[in-house]
Amino acid sequence: MRNLTMLTDLYQLTMMYGYDIAEKSDEVVVFDLFFRRNSGESAYAVAAGLEQAIEYIENLHFSDDDIAYLRDLGMFNADFLRKLENISFTGDIDAIPEGTVVFPNEPLIRVRAPIFEAQLIETALLNIVNHQTLIATKASRVVQAAQGDSVLEFGLRRAQGPDAGIYGARAAIIGGCDATSNVLAGKMFDIPVQGTHAHSWIMSFPTELDAFRAYAQAFPNSCLLLVDTYDTLRSGVPNAITVFKELRAKGHEPVGIRLDSGDLAYLSKKARKMLNEAGFPNAKVVASSDLDEDVIWDLKAQGAAVDVWGVGTAMITSKNCPALGGVYKLVAEEVNGELVPKIKISENAFKITNPGYKKVFRLYDKETHKAIADLITLDHETIDETKPLTIFDPVDTWKRMTLTNFKARQLLVPIYRRGRRVYELPSLMDIQEYTKKEMSTLWAEYKRLTKPHVYKVDLSNELYNLKNRLLKEHTFK
Repeated sequence: MRNLTMLTDLYQLTMMYGYDIAEKSDEVVVFDLFFRRNSGESAYAVAAGLEQAIEYIENLHFSDDDIAYLRDLGMFNADFLRKLENISFTGDIDAIPEGTVVFPNEPLIRVRAPIFEAQLIETALLNIVNHQTLIATKASRVVQAAQGDSVLEFGLRRAQGPDAGIYGARAAIIGGCDATSNVLAGKMFDIPVQGTHAHSWIMSFPTELDAFRAYAQAFPNSCLLLVDTYDTLRSGVPNAITVFKELRAKGHEPVGIRLDSGDLAYLSKKARKMLNEAGFPNAKVVASSDLDEDVIWDLKAQGAAVDVWGVGTAMITSKNCPALGGVYKLVAEEVNGELVPKIKISENAFKITNPGYKKVFRLYDKETHKAIADLITLDHETIDETKPLTIFDPVDTWKRMTLTNFKARQLLVPIYRRGRRVYELPSLMDIQEYTKKEMSTLWAEYKRLTKPHVYKVDLSNELYNLKNRLLKEHTFK
């Protein structure tokens, strides 16, 4: 397990030093980690990265080399460095489990701890959660576009460095991908890996047929051939069929072919017809070549005969939206044993924070089991499912609806209590199954790839009134 304690911005350390000088280090505060806007055109996000956030917290400590480096900066006194030597996380953390469908302004992670600790962990938590949530969301959109076809993550070589490739692959599995080409990710997370050969394999043999035969000899039970090196329909597919017949004569069945260039709709339909006529209706057609959710959706609309989609660059980099933009904001501080709400005010209304120690409820229709809206409340609030509940838009307050036949589910779950982990980590494949269930609770309108319906995230009456009271107190002094 890597020690990422030094994975922080310098201003976290300068603030911690300032808290120490001002004798504020032990003051207990609450921070919320959330994002303000969905990525790209998506109406939702898929929470991811919690397991790595937990690993970071579990291993939070400054090594002797770390302290020596910080001492050499000449910015901090000896007392502060001694405090860093002894630091560990002693507070509470609640989080929304990985794989949960989430929306803007909802606290994905809620930290309650001495400000000395809570400030330190901001940068790493944002780095971990922002990246994996972004990629899990992108993968989910690609999987939606594939409409039940298998999707593979093929992006390692185009990822923004090794960590992005490894943890991007993990997030893609959460989002619904069936496998990754990333062998290290497969080993680390016990997830399926898939891959065949490149064009260079074909080009290294005298003929395409020689290359196919050599590959079939090496992998008779998992033979999938790349057919577009020279001429897909006049050479690649006919040669693949020849080898497939030879395999079958030896008692083996081929997996299929891969298309990596050209008009994938046209070529896949032609290749499918050729495979069927040759007696290989079960041979799969795999497509790659700069795919994303929009291209896949269009190819499906054109009747492309593709069974498996290999998606690389666009998924691993979330090409159309390269950053989630999550933030970590102070929302309360403890004074004389009681939490006092805090608010950040901005001329940009969407940057004004929701104050206080909060939780999130998801409201479902009891008959359809579909999600209706989310309600952010203060932590002490409860919801009585036996009584009508009126919710309203926190900006356009005239937009209201009253729910009667509904059920409420609290999204935040305990992760740490007084520095001790109380949460059991699920397996990655269990998280993927949970994501599928979560996606099934969304109406199709929220899952549209373009111009989706905006999901309702409302504030309780009490939280709404608190926010407005604090706004008036700070604005009109």
